[in-house]
Amino acid sequence: MPWSNTEGNPCFLSSDGTGYLWRVADGIEAVQLGMAAELLDHAADLLDDDRVTADQLRFTLARMSESLRDVKRVADSRGARLPEAGATELDLDPDDAIGACDTPEER
Repeated sequence: MPWSNTEGNPCFLSSDGTGYLWRVADGIEAVQLGMAAELLDHAADLLDDDRVTADQLRFTLARMSESLRDVKRVADSRGARLPEAGATELDLDPDDAIGACDTPEER
């Protein structure tokens, strides 16, 4: 999920991917990934501009740091849903579902 619990740990949904919260999370992730792509284009434009100021670069770098944090959370969330390499559907245990707001260490 594209947000954290009160302790700053990422939240993960444990459902089949069809519920309301799942759709909300997917929508937010899509927005975050789209914004990251736009930010990359903006950063490339700034780097090509000989008149760019240090303040502009600092501001853009701060936004890129925030965006990278969001993109990493999306990647971690989606990666956690992937089966292990070589696993088949018969190997997957439904009792191993990720619980809401588990830390990666608790999975």
